[in-house]
Amino acid sequence: MSLGSLNWVSRFLDDTPGDAVVGGASRQVPGACWSRVKPELMPDTSIRLWSAEMAAELGVEVADAGYLGGSKFAEGMDPYSQRYGGHQFGTWAGQLGDGRAITIGEADIGGEVLELQLKGSGVTPYSRFSDGRAVLRSSIREFLCSEAMQHLGVPTTRALSLVTTGEDVVRDMLYDGRPAPEPGAIVCRVAQSFIRFGSFQIHTMSGDYRTLRILVDHTVKRHFPGQSSDTDEGLIEWLKEIADRTALTISHWMRVGFVHGVMNTDNMSIHGLTIDYGPYGWLEDFDPNWTPNTTDSRSKRYRFGNQAQIGAWNFARLLDSIAPLMEEPERLYEALEFYYEAYQEHNGRMWAGKLGLEGFSAGDEGLVTELTSILQRAETDMTVFFRLLSTIRGPDVDHLRFAFYNEDTIPEDEWNDWLGKWWDRVNEEPDQEKMRRANPKYVLRNWMAQLAIDAAEKEDYSVAMELYELLKRPYDEQTEFERLWFNKRPEWARHRVGCSMLSCSS
Repeated sequence: MSLGSLNWVSRFLDDTPGDAVVGGASRQVPGACWSRVKPELMPDTSIRLWSAEMAAELGVEVADAGYLGGSKFAEGMDPYSQRYGGHQFGTWAGQLGDGRAITIGEADIGGEVLELQLKGSGVTPYSRFSDGRAVLRSSIREFLCSEAMQHLGVPTTRALSLVTTGEDVVRDMLYDGRPAPEPGAIVCRVAQSFIRFGSFQIHTMSGDYRTLRILVDHTVKRHFPGQSSDTDEGLIEWLKEIADRTALTISHWMRVGFVHGVMNTDNMSIHGLTIDYGPYGWLEDFDPNWTPNTTDSRSKRYRFGNQAQIGAWNFARLLDSIAPLMEEPERLYEALEFYYEAYQEHNGRMWAGKLGLEGFSAGDEGLVTELTSILQRAETDMTVFFRLLSTIRGPDVDHLRFAFYNEDTIPEDEWNDWLGKWWDRVNEEPDQEKMRRANPKYVLRNWMAQLAIDAAEKEDYSVAMELYELLKRPYDEQTEFERLWFNKRPEWARHRVGCSMLSCSS
């Protein structure tokens, strides 16, 4: 079966108000949730990466570059781009919307409806000053990362395919006044929907409470069937579910060392999915103050250690946007408090897994605080450290030496003291199987992605495919790949663009 044979529906377009104009130039679109727009015809689309797993979930066997590149449409497909707003780096940015993403439709696959979206397929009314294109490097990063996150057990949007477009796209990668042409590409990404916190904010901020109500009713009806939007109580319970999903996802980010890099409210999924893979990164050395985003290098708003708090701030902005629909808006504090409670619960469960505890108690907080403090004393690879800890046979730091970048700086006495406390806490029997399920051996480090990008820009996609296969089993030993991919960041990658920090164009 090809994409064209799926049962295409248009629930979002049927339920919510849209733009009366089809396509057109970048503009303000008041009173609408979407604008119809078709992908632009690309010179030469070729499928380069394909997720057989995602295809199987959709029931698709044939990879067709026509559908995946936006030049071919089936009956029932009704392409559109979504309108939304958002707080960017803490400041309201007004109307944003899908500036380079076009949804080709919603596929009813039996028991589930999934939205398919082409990212990088051309100009939309929300492109502002952009060309609506995406480059190969950012597309490879999104394809690999979204599929890797799926197998890490982190809620995420998915990727079905990556096609090259046969055209060059000009980008100023570092925003330093030196634009250059790069290969263009399109990723077909998949999710229950791409509705964001900012999808609701745009209507509240403009005082359009009628459209706000319609969008809330659609979202609850179509995506939260166990909830209700008819009463204050129903809205609170719905928001609590969003809070729980958001807190769970962020706790997973912290577990695997992932830093989103640009947690604006327009990049927060209503489903609690990891969405919009831009300047993300994984911690190499354990540094809670690290952010992969060059735009965030001064304020470090979206640094690793601040992600849970930013999740709360963003969720509070969602609550603000729902307030006009409430008879007693002060009750929204219940949902915000629930977010903090949910995160604390998920975070405790996460640490219990990482440390092999049967459960997490209040007394374990001191053990974790001490651990994270020592991890910062010397440059320590987070992924390698916790994976080695999962196989330790006694409270001796020698087993962990490979995790340190410079063995001469290891505070051995402090480490052995902490290891002794932890060993006592687990009664000399840490649940190492539980630890191995919580501490991945392989994650998509930026330098790994960069190697795939370097090769792909020379028409070699073998590295990308090897990483795709490797990251399907991130918790398995996979000893055949160990020497190359189970490694600390190589020195060449320490300051290289694309490996240390990235811009929003990444």
